[in-house]
Amino acid sequence: MRYAICFTPPPGDPLTLAAAGWLGRNVYSGHAVDHPGLKGIGVHEIAFHTALPRRFGFHATFKAPFRLNEGANEAMLLRELMHFAGSLEPVTLSGLSVGRVGEVYGLILDRPCSAIDHLAAAVVQAFDGYRAPLSEAEIERRNPERLSAPQFSNLNRWGHPYVMDEFRFHMTLTGPLLARDFPRIEQGLKAHFDPVLAEPVVVANLALFVETERGAPFTVHSLHPLGRVSSRKIA
Repeated sequence: MRYAICFTPPPGDPLTLAAAGWLGRNVYSGHAVDHPGLKGIGVHEIAFHTALPRRFGFHATFKAPFRLNEGANEAMLLRELMHFAGSLEPVTLSGLSVGRVGEVYGLILDRPCSAIDHLAAAVVQAFDGYRAPLSEAEIERRNPERLSAPQFSNLNRWGHPYVMDEFRFHMTLTGPLLARDFPRIEQGLKAHFDPVLAEPVVVANLALFVETERGAPFTVHSLHPLGRVSSRKIA
């Protein structure tokens, strides 16, 4: 069993439904979802390009997948996550749009957002005590020889290379693509996602994701709203 602490919109949110259709799987139910019919991209091609992110589900990672250490259990993690989420305020993401990071497309921010960077760093720090140390095999899967010095330091200290100053908010939507496919896939992604990104996306919860066994699809175990209960009631 592995856990991850992420952001994903609520089950009925239009962005959640759009992402479930694109990826072909609902991250809450785990059920398969039909891909959309898009001009210039067949459903079989969408299925091929989304095979990798489909397993992980629609999310932005804050605390990357980890095994619990020997002194921790799920009940302790849930209790801590509930209290932690209640101590922080929601973050509004302005300028979230379809974009490319290297060979992969996803939803990215068109400008830096210090509030989301702070939230991500706080999650990494607050829950590192629940994380079992990485095994040698887990370290090797990160291809440490390809990491920069700060990324390698993060891998050893926090269990993941792309945290703290190396963190960039993103919600992955494809696996690696060939350059010749970039324009066509980007056009299809924008046609599918732009309508549900017209309004700013609010990070209003932390989601606990679970992987029941190595290689199994990740699903949402529970949502933990950000902000004090009293503030949420007033709102």
